Amino acid sequence: MALRLLQNINSPKDLKQLHKKDLLQVAQELREFIIDIVATKEGHLGASLGVVELTIALHYYFQTPQDLLVWDVGHQAYGHKILTGRRDIFETNRKLNGLSGFPKRDESEYDTFGVGHSSTSISAALGMAIASKLDGNLKKNHIAVIGDASIASGMAFEGLNHAGVTNANLWVILNDNAIGIDPSVGALKEYLSKSKIGVKPKQDNMIEALNFHYSGPIDGHDFEAIFEAFEKLEKVEGPKFLHIITKKGKGLQQAEENQVTYHAPGKFDKITGELLSKGNEKLPPKFQDVFGLTLVELAKNNKQIIGITPAMPTGSSLKYMMKEFPDRAFDVGIAEQHAVTLAAGLATQNKIVFCTIYSTFLQRAYDQLIHDVALQNLPVIFCIDRAGLVGEDGATHHGVFDIAYLRCIPNLIIATPSDEIELRNILYTASLGLEKPIGIRYPRGRGTKLDWQREFKKLTIGRGKQLKKGNKIAIISIGTIKIEVEKALDELSHSEEVAHYDLGFVKPLDEKLLTKIFKKYETVITVEDGVISGGAGEAILAFAHQNEFTSKIITLGIPDEFIEQGATQELRVLVGISAKRIQQKIEEVLT
Repeated sequence: MALRLLQNINSPKDLKQLHKKDLLQVAQELREFIIDIVATKEGHLGASLGVVELTIALHYYFQTPQDLLVWDVGHQAYGHKILTGRRDIFETNRKLNGLSGFPKRDESEYDTFGVGHSSTSISAALGMAIASKLDGNLKKNHIAVIGDASIASGMAFEGLNHAGVTNANLWVILNDNAIGIDPSVGALKEYLSKSKIGVKPKQDNMIEALNFHYSGPIDGHDFEAIFEAFEKLEKVEGPKFLHIITKKGKGLQQAEENQVTYHAPGKFDKITGELLSKGNEKLPPKFQDVFGLTLVELAKNNKQIIGITPAMPTGSSLKYMMKEFPDRAFDVGIAEQHAVTLAAGLATQNKIVFCTIYSTFLQRAYDQLIHDVALQNLPVIFCIDRAGLVGEDGATHHGVFDIAYLRCIPNLIIATPSDEIELRNILYTASLGLEKPIGIRYPRGRGTKLDWQREFKKLTIGRGKQLKKGNKIAIISIGTIKIEVEKALDELSHSEEVAHYDLGFVKPLDEKLLTKIFKKYETVITVEDGVISGGAGEAILAFAHQNEFTSKIITLGIPDEFIEQGATQELRVLVGISAKRIQQKIEEVLT
């Protein structure tokens, strides 16, 4: 790959030395560079390819980093990183001790705001614009780049609503490609889809109604059109809104044609775009598919079952129910708060509601969890996907806080199935009707069992179980980290001395089982893939203290710090919950 121009661009200052006619060549080289790296190193592809021209234009026209550029989510910020001094280390993107997959403030002065969750850019950029105005810096620009899926979120509208009455020097650039991770949904998407390049929608312009100066839509791959729009808008005081139309995955045919798959495609052939085969070996299922396929089974036999997801039908595998029962499965867009309260409303009418949502995104609906669901004791079933360490997406996406933030909520059951069969059975048990809401947490990735589609078995809420006998110490594992514990025990020379228990539920605790454990063992080790502070181990510690048990308790889990990106197994080693690290801890106790 020849980087005739890109190889000499180490900052936007270098970019500005080029003539505008050279920017098309820069765009071609930047696309090729992104494709070349992501093809072998993996990452988010389609979004960054779609904004290549916009990224170049922003850094060419504005005086970054003095002018403040805020990307929304950050899936589309690879080109931004490459143009701002990180080209030569971009191959470390999303790797342990490498670049973050998202803009990150302590990584570069060009990364003005950390973004991993969507719809934050307008509020953040508005805050910066108000600060500049208070400081008397009226010439500084503040630019939020947001997608058509992200702008439909309530938080984005809150930012627009406030910005419209501030007269702040705020630019909002809508990157409209009609797709987020999955196709965009909702009335706003339909409104935007009526826009044609150079022609506003015929109905009243809702952006202008919010006191923004609206411009567009324009072709987001046309440098001349972009620069012309920038020049016109720079003369406008107060908040301005530029609507650009782009194509996600532009420059790679497969990515253009299969935009959902090529959002983050894994490894692929950089020339043809074909995904690289992972072999014909039959693999255990992904936990998301265990959820999705099981839900279809349950829904076939119970017309009261409803499925809800906030913008992740593919990632959560609710897509299976959406295909089979489209009138009973809903993608509500990037709207976690709405998803939870919608589920609560449905539950008041005796619907059995499965709300599937990533652990890291459930944080965004915490008030609704408490006020709209738990306080009213509505039996919503929260299927908490991507619980635990999720790997290369890093600190913004690790699902390590859910046990801690759910434990303190009254009325809420917390289930931690240890494998695919247990997940299947707790989904079945919940579908039969519960008197309380429940959170069922499970990880990203695959399980270990090929024969997981067994006959359903009703579980007893709050019941744990012994997995292995032992005579000296006891290990209590929480959820699917059980597999790491089992691997550790397999390598242990004195494994007969170690008992292993599966907690099953963090709330309610199996107090009968815990009492039996504390009466028998002098040392108890708890292992979880969530934070230690406020986690399951501390729940067990509190139980032991309240009941005056004197066993030594060692809690293993995520320490009190944010864990960065890296392969999941690398991160387990780092925090001390890999099989090897668990084995070492057991051996320390036994010696």
